[in-house]
Amino acid sequence: MNISSLDYSSLRSLLIAKEISCQEVTRFYLDKIEQNRQLNAFISVFADKALERAREIDYKLAQGTAGSLAGLVLGIKDLLVMQNARTTCGSKILENFIPPFQATVLNKLQAEDAIFIGKTNLDEFGMGSSNENSYYKPVKNPHDTTRVPGGSSGGSAAAVAGSLCTAALGTDTGGSIRQPASFCGVVGLKPTYGRVSRFGMVAYASSLDQIGPLAKSVADAALLLRFMAGFDELDSTSASVPVADYSVMNGSVKGLRVGIPKEYFISGLEPDVNSAIENTIQLLKDSGAEICEVSLPHTEYAIATYYIIATAEASANLARFDGVRYGYRDEHASNLEEMYINSRTNGFGEEVKRRIMLGTYVLSSGYYDAYYRKAQKVRTLIKKDFEEAFKTVHCILTPTSPTTAFRLNEKVADPLTMYLSDVFTVSLNLAGLPGISLPCGKDKQGLPIGVQLIGKAFDEQMILRFAGFIEKNNPILNNRQVSV
Repeated sequence: MNISSLDYSSLRSLLIAKEISCQEVTRFYLDKIEQNRQLNAFISVFADKALERAREIDYKLAQGTAGSLAGLVLGIKDLLVMQNARTTCGSKILENFIPPFQATVLNKLQAEDAIFIGKTNLDEFGMGSSNENSYYKPVKNPHDTTRVPGGSSGGSAAAVAGSLCTAALGTDTGGSIRQPASFCGVVGLKPTYGRVSRFGMVAYASSLDQIGPLAKSVADAALLLRFMAGFDELDSTSASVPVADYSVMNGSVKGLRVGIPKEYFISGLEPDVNSAIENTIQLLKDSGAEICEVSLPHTEYAIATYYIIATAEASANLARFDGVRYGYRDEHASNLEEMYINSRTNGFGEEVKRRIMLGTYVLSSGYYDAYYRKAQKVRTLIKKDFEEAFKTVHCILTPTSPTTAFRLNEKVADPLTMYLSDVFTVSLNLAGLPGISLPCGKDKQGLPIGVQLIGKAFDEQMILRFAGFIEKNNPILNNRQVSV
């Protein structure tokens, strides 16, 4: 049975009806991973463990005791620690790091009988927009292997798009779930900051990072969020806010107001992207939603603000990788200071070192007020822009990215151009808001285009409602399977 095009909801029905087993599903995905090694979507694959777990869950299904995610085969971004499994963060410095504990989200999903098939590739420590910054070589886009899958969760997005797993987990600091979801034609959900526990996620920028799902359907993303979300006493940033049943989505958008921010329709927006977004807006309008223009006036400062705050926090978070406690160590240094320098110089990649240096600079004496403090003030203004807009609308709709997937090596030599790939996504992280990207069309070359829906804090249900409606009523989404 070819299960490539099936989301988890469809697979679950087959498993319950005993038309297929968890072992068959797991073997199918393991075969697909082997057949598509050129995508480089996985850093580690847990073939034996996954099959053993599948056998256990088949028994539980037969006994009627299986969890709500039984048979869901999950790829895990290699920024989340998994007990007794290598966690590299896409970096040489953690090439052989095996953590003694496990991320809270993995414990939650494991308790519902999800099967972990492997750790997906990523930009080193989550720092990148193309997945070309990985120590373990770039990931390739299943739609066109000459193009990037987006970043930093490019391995997870490529794995879902190429049917190497049912769904995957990513992390989103400035768009790292939503932008690769757009490039690869899948659904990517960034929850509200604090909605999902960050315990066990290796930190890049602690006030911005969030864990979220990438999936083949809105329903699958909603189901995963339902079991990932909730307060965690191990995470001081976790919010004690009730978790809704996200899988319950009202099918109508009639009477709801959708905000269209004029600042997001810029000169750099590709014509095909603009056309697909306009078609999506028209779909909602024709279905009874009220379309309203809104303004987010500080959007133009979002990229600069993000790259000051994110790099400052990265500088502090990555100070722990010094060659002393764990990770790569230069064994040929003649003294302690030289060991520190050599371990970090040789252990980190170029983009990570660039961001550490930039972050250290903006936090340094004489520059803190001019850069970091000012960036925090602008962050507050960006957050207030959204609060003002949400006084009149239920949801905000924008493009996810100004372009479709660009070619490998196209922007590597120009970091500033690369950073602009995140121009539509970073504001949400600065404001701590939920956002989802889902496919809404294709360009003339057949590459996916994503639409982004933004909601109020902790109102994931609203954006899932809109996303579910668009997915159901947009004919371009009837078949997202990639033949690889």
